[in-house]
Amino acid sequence: MADAKPLSFLDLVARCDTFNIASDADEILLPLHLTSSPSSAKIGLLRPVIVELLRKENERADAEAIWDFLDAPNRVSFARRLNTPARRSAAMRELCERWRDDGAFPDVCGPRKWRGELYPVYADPFAAHDYPTPEQWDAPDAGVLNFAFDMERSACALFGIVTYGVHMSAFEEDANGTLRIWVPTRAKTKQTWPGYLDNTVAGGIPSGMSAWDSLVKECMEEASIDADVVSRHCRCTGAVSYFFRTPEGWLQPEVEYVYDLRIPTGADPNLFKPKPLDGEVESFEFLSQDEVVSKMRAGQFKYNCATVLIDLLIRLGYITPENEPHYLQLLTRLHRRFDIDKW
Repeated sequence: MADAKPLSFLDLVARCDTFNIASDADEILLPLHLTSSPSSAKIGLLRPVIVELLRKENERADAEAIWDFLDAPNRVSFARRLNTPARRSAAMRELCERWRDDGAFPDVCGPRKWRGELYPVYADPFAAHDYPTPEQWDAPDAGVLNFAFDMERSACALFGIVTYGVHMSAFEEDANGTLRIWVPTRAKTKQTWPGYLDNTVAGGIPSGMSAWDSLVKECMEEASIDADVVSRHCRCTGAVSYFFRTPEGWLQPEVEYVYDLRIPTGADPNLFKPKPLDGEVESFEFLSQDEVVSKMRAGQFKYNCATVLIDLLIRLGYITPENEPHYLQLLTRLHRRFDIDKW
């Protein structure tokens, strides 16, 4: 897990933010549009292997076509009949479950990788993260909702769809300015990144749940931190975004909402001490800034967790233009917009 040569902060961000469509696209990528309208939102980015498979899906004799191929081979969208959140969600559920059972992509959404968790998909990834009322679920698109549909978490990378999560750092700064952060070790049984170091609390945002509610849920499930403590002391401090390309070539643009839990000076430490609960965390350590940075530079942190910690160190003033030659590059790489206009 550890790297022989210490990694710079820019190296760490570059490990997480690995894809630029203008320079790194080594195959023809097609945008996935929500509808067949020329002005339709682009909601994903498709590799050739997926485009070919979607074409074959339309040729199945036992089902209606799911996809429209327009201005071939330049655009792919949902078929015109799939014009509500419910219809699109049902189509994606059937497709992804069948791919799982057929073994189409076992290392992405096969039985061992399947999460059984729905993620939201939005027409505009940077607009309101709303959710349908019961009446809106099967109502034709009327331009009211940004929510488009939901789909299995593990399959999102196959479609290049933006996903969202929450990451929280619990830390203490004493009177001398010494920073200490609670750092968990991921369980070795985790489906992803087993044994790596993580942010104090982190998790994806399920469909229909707000970022805040997701954070409160994860704080209890992963770290046994009471909702009352979270509500009183935890604050959202922004977000980081990056475009990750997996070693297998799958595209995963991600947004992580960032939260701080600053432990008050003189507070009862037991209220803020995280403890494993749901088996996803092996243990927690209260590490000094130097220990955290050393482990980051050794490559021991999950890639996006190192990125969130760099954001924390910038905001707290430990990484500055005076001590970090790549300061401006770090700032811009931490807040990508994914070049959606070039999709």
